[in-house]
Amino acid sequence: MIRQLLKKRRKWILIDIDTQRDFFIPGQNTCIRNHRRVLANVRRMMAWARHNGIRIISICEVHTDANYDYGEVERRATGTDGRKKIRYTLLNNRMSFAAEGSTDLPEDILQRYGQIILHKRCVDPFDEPRIERLLSEVRADNFVLIGAGAEDAVKATALGLLQRRRKVHIVVDAVGSFDRQKAELALRKVSAKGAKLIETKKLAGTSHLRTVGICNCEVCQERTKETSLKIAAGH
Repeated sequence: MIRQLLKKRRKWILIDIDTQRDFFIPGQNTCIRNHRRVLANVRRMMAWARHNGIRIISICEVHTDANYDYGEVERRATGTDGRKKIRYTLLNNRMSFAAEGSTDLPEDILQRYGQIILHKRCVDPFDEPRIERLLSEVRADNFVLIGAGAEDAVKATALGLLQRRRKVHIVVDAVGSFDRQKAELALRKVSAKGAKLIETKKLAGTSHLRTVGICNCEVCQERTKETSLKIAAGH
């Protein structure tokens, strides 16, 4: 058992699911819909966690040959740059673990680190032994989910936590999807199982944030230009 995790119960744990370039930056077939709005709210939720000292468990989808420390400048696996996490979803005080069959974890992991990054080689994080152990044993009053995608990894994470009698909150405007209809069905299913569907402002309050400074797609750049022009015109 992870004695230190069981010893201290936390009020909130933020679970950050697959916030990686492949899924959030245009130019890839795997990019989510409405990425710009979701990215802005992901950024706000990460800021909320930092400001309140809330521990973050980040789950990342990787290939079996792409396990690495996110502190590195270059990836060890060629052609996998898209698997990198979005820069503002990373804390300086973090520790990462490769996707493997081991369940080993330091006893005081959530005392020593603000962010734990766990790799998975599948959609459902509970299929990875180390992730399954951590999410099953960590104690918290509330688990808050953000990331992608609503119809697969987010849904699987929520259902796994609900099966373990955890209180789950899904921040719907900080969760991306690839298929709107499937995402809506998935969210209705987890809601029926007991998950709470909330918006970013419920936890992080309102914000004037309109862009997150990372997306170079034509739509985002055009909207940024329009916003700048309105500000310059005094609107």
